[in-house]
Amino acid sequence: MSGHHLSVHTLLCVVFALLTAASNAGAAVLQRKAAAQVPPERSMHFSLIADLIRRKVWLAGIGMVVVAAVAQAAALATGPIALVQPIFIIELPVTLVLATLASQNRAMISRLPWTAIIVTTVGLGAGLAVAEPSGAASTAPDSSWVIALIVTACFLGVLITAAVGLRGEPRAALLGLAAACGYALTAALMKNAMADLGEGATQFFTSWHIYATAIVGVGALFLLQNALQAGSLVASQPMLTVGDALISISYGVTLFGEDLRVGWWLMPEIIALVAIIAGCVQIAKSPLAAEPAPLVSEPAPTVQ
Repeated sequence: MSGHHLSVHTLLCVVFALLTAASNAGAAVLQRKAAAQVPPERSMHFSLIADLIRRKVWLAGIGMVVVAAVAQAAALATGPIALVQPIFIIELPVTLVLATLASQNRAMISRLPWTAIIVTTVGLGAGLAVAEPSGAASTAPDSSWVIALIVTACFLGVLITAAVGLRGEPRAALLGLAAACGYALTAALMKNAMADLGEGATQFFTSWHIYATAIVGVGALFLLQNALQAGSLVASQPMLTVGDALISISYGVTLFGEDLRVGWWLMPEIIALVAIIAGCVQIAKSPLAAEPAPLVSEPAPTVQ
């Protein structure tokens, strides 16, 4: 493959990943608006989804999720998971900006933590440029998948068990991390499913990857709804975005043999990661982000 061809694929991968991040950010704002209206006693029950599905704003959020899923599939088909998923870190600042715009109070825009947003964005871009993720394989053997699924199930079990015994922001953060793990696993399964599709429709529909993608994706969506319902958007969103990126890189390296620059490149990579985390923390400390009220339009009407 020529360098020009490779660069075109990389560019398409980045464009589709950015579209995915923007769609997910819009979905998070709409879903948070709907979830905030649901009674607390419905947390961790399927009645939560039954309540949400009657709300038009939540259905609009699901529409954005569908757009994001299609864009993500396209991104994973054209690039490594270690490149695609970290780009989703940009969801956090985009979510905050969109939520502020949705509040219909334009004066709040000037109160946004623009320095933290810029630090997070620049840190992400620099980190990816330095790490230069590259894909070695588009599929993973079933033996590797078995190990990955067992480890993931244990990790999710610990997070969910701990979250059930908590309330408020800590619960939202843990469930946000659990949802991140679910979405990272969904992306890994989706990448393998897209490789199956490249082998033909028969391979695609007779392989287990596409069905596992759907099941895990629904489970991750359920965890996210509970994370959004448990606390403010900013409590769950940092865990969701940063957790998704780091766990996805782990899947990319262990399952698909993807490569990241190491050696002396580790130092600028660590600096970029610290910048990203610092930016996310500053966004979380912002009074505008810390209060759930600006993140939803007031009053928040219930759609019957």
